[in-house]
Amino acid sequence: MSFSAGQFALLGIMAFALSGLLTWPVRAIAIRIGAMDKPNLERKIQKEPVPYLGGVSIALSVITLTYAAVVASDFTKEKFPLASFVLVPAIILGTMGLIDDLKGLPALPRLYFQTFVALIAATVLIFTGSVGVAFGHNVVSGALTIFWIVGICNSINFFDNLDGGAAGTVAVVTLGIFVIAYDRGQESVSALAIVTAGATLGFLMWNKSPAKIYMGDAGALFLGVVISVLTIRVNPGITPSWKSLALMPILLAVPILDTTVAVTSRLSRGISPLTGGKDHLSHRLVLKGLTRKTAAITLWAMSAVFGVLAIAIYFNPATLGTLLIALAALMWLSLFLFFIRTPMLTPTTPLDLLPVRLRWLTK
Repeated sequence: MSFSAGQFALLGIMAFALSGLLTWPVRAIAIRIGAMDKPNLERKIQKEPVPYLGGVSIALSVITLTYAAVVASDFTKEKFPLASFVLVPAIILGTMGLIDDLKGLPALPRLYFQTFVALIAATVLIFTGSVGVAFGHNVVSGALTIFWIVGICNSINFFDNLDGGAAGTVAVVTLGIFVIAYDRGQESVSALAIVTAGATLGFLMWNKSPAKIYMGDAGALFLGVVISVLTIRVNPGITPSWKSLALMPILLAVPILDTTVAVTSRLSRGISPLTGGKDHLSHRLVLKGLTRKTAAITLWAMSAVFGVLAIAIYFNPATLGTLLIALAALMWLSLFLFFIRTPMLTPTTPLDLLPVRLRWLTK
């Protein structure tokens, strides 16, 4: 059977409810086993320990409802592999993230393992013809697919540095993916996108400021794989193909911006890009005087603007496509220049340079 818009909406609502319900016992387990994010590093901004493992509730909700939708379909044999192409690598890297949350893992081995999983995923996607907009050469397609998966995984992981920031942004991005995939009749991509949006919104009820639980690396890496592979799988069908390809970076413009600003800032200071710090968009917004809640809403709004641009390009490729892509690129570059010039917190930031209400950030 084909799912109607109402059925997709119901699927999203079920994911919202399931994720919200599962987060309560997951939080209790995290507290019991001591899986807590403690404010013991310079980059931590919370005052009190906050439980990790919220990503487990997101992943369980997405996996359960996606496969439930597959079973409900009349094309189970066809769609089970399609769902698994996304979920299996997401589960693998989410599990690595869970181990990192509980025990801690060195940065470079994590990157190597991400690249290995991305290599396997790219090979499967290319040789099964599951890439939405493919390049002419398999080697080029494979290299770009690996780079995209690893890059977006780390981008979402980097972006998870503010109460509700990553969860809300992922919800916005996946809703944008859903609109395009649904209009194109890509049922499997649509189902997974709407389930992911619902699950992240359900988790957001617990993760919004002040956060009662964090998604941790388990959630960030799981979502990073899901989003990266979904954007690879979507085929907007716009010609020329470069316009189709442009939609995906536009949808993910804000997480990419955050990573670019942080990495550029760290390289300019002569430190490793893999080093944590208070140089992300959220930290810079808070230092500008915004509350953490307002900073999160600002990031959601920025993502929504880019999402609207992407959808507008999709529906008007011939008349407005080139102009809107140029506008999106100009907006992104302007935001990059704004944020890279915005002061950031460092371990040596003098207290007397901060408003009283922001001095807790240096602790």
